[in-house]
Amino acid sequence: MSDTHWWFFDLTAVIVLTGALTFGVFSGIDGTARILLTIPLVVFFPGYALVSAMFPDKPTNNSQSFDEAKTGLGNPLLVTGGLETIERLVLSTVFSVALVSAITLLTSLTPGGLALETVLPGTALLTVALALLAIGSRYRCPPDQRFIPPLSIGGLFFTQQRPTAYDRSNTRPYNVAIVIGLLLLVASGGFAITNQPQSDGFTEFSVDTENVTGETDTMYESTYTAGESQEVQATITNQEHEEYTYTTVVLLEQVSYDDGGATVHETEEMDRASATVADGDTHQQTLEFTPSMVDDDLRLTLLLYDGEPPAEPTAENAYRTVQLPIEVES
Repeated sequence: MSDTHWWFFDLTAVIVLTGALTFGVFSGIDGTARILLTIPLVVFFPGYALVSAMFPDKPTNNSQSFDEAKTGLGNPLLVTGGLETIERLVLSTVFSVALVSAITLLTSLTPGGLALETVLPGTALLTVALALLAIGSRYRCPPDQRFIPPLSIGGLFFTQQRPTAYDRSNTRPYNVAIVIGLLLLVASGGFAITNQPQSDGFTEFSVDTENVTGETDTMYESTYTAGESQEVQATITNQEHEEYTYTTVVLLEQVSYDDGGATVHETEEMDRASATVADGDTHQQTLEFTPSMVDDDLRLTLLLYDGEPPAEPTAENAYRTVQLPIEVES
């Protein structure tokens, strides 16, 4: 590579790959490919851009001597102007984890909440901004001092030919330890991505209501005529993180109210319906009933069950319950 033409190549690649991988994640790619696309965005690119901005120059192994009479230091001190490539890689992974953690914390405080749609764009934008800052920092360095990534694999590690603080010892254990540490960090990042914590699942169960106006007395039809067939619309939304099969049971109950509670005196099953709903989907049911009891203390109870209901469906053994006080006239 030439300092004049290629000193910004690695940072340009970071910007391009960040945009491409982010687009790939949001394009609908799933499974192992999605994990592989996300790992470098989480454990490498943000930190590499930050380290490049902080240390735009290459290592310069100069020695600074000391006045032994004043300091007591007879040996020269090795002064390095930049970082070795392997040091940059290690710091890049560490800083990436720290930056992504900070972005995750900040996005959890936003209206969008903690989600891939907020964390990943924030990480991508920060990475691009830091990479542009790093390009500016390298540009201000003298051409002969700019850092350029090595083209060979051997240039990534500490070697005996390169003067370092480890010159007097075997560098192989350090290189092996660094490689193992990086592999463990990447593996832990992949595990965290593939095993994201999920909140407890739940199911939404409701009945359709009328349009509310200034003349609305109740949110639903509450007065019926005995012997006339009626319909009620129920809505089921599955947020259980997996496909569920539901059964809805419609009961007509005669009740009395006292001390803030209700006592059921008579129950009659009106209708039941089953539906299989995929995770994240919404299903609407049309339930029919023909009221036979005449009273002003009646209650239409809709019971939702996961799977088949028991022999005697009640509000106590149902998964979800909707209770609608109604009046039936003769």
